[in-house]
Amino acid sequence: MDMKIAEIRELSTKDLVDRVGAEIVNYNQMVLNHSISPLDNPVQIKYLRRTIARMKTELRHRELNNK
Repeated sequence: MDMKIAEIRELSTKDLVDRVGAEIVNYNQMVLNHSISPLDNPVQIKYLRRTIARMKTELRHRELNNK
């Protein structure tokens, strides 16, 4: 689940945008499920949040370098 920055950089920009959207949906669902019934491993939420941040950081980096 936890993607490394090297794996994120290998993705194309379109794939990265799609993946961010999917991960955000997954994150929101996980938080909702956790609020109803605690997850076995709540640390997954933290890792997913950090992965989303890494992806958004890479997208922003690409956006700034293409201008």
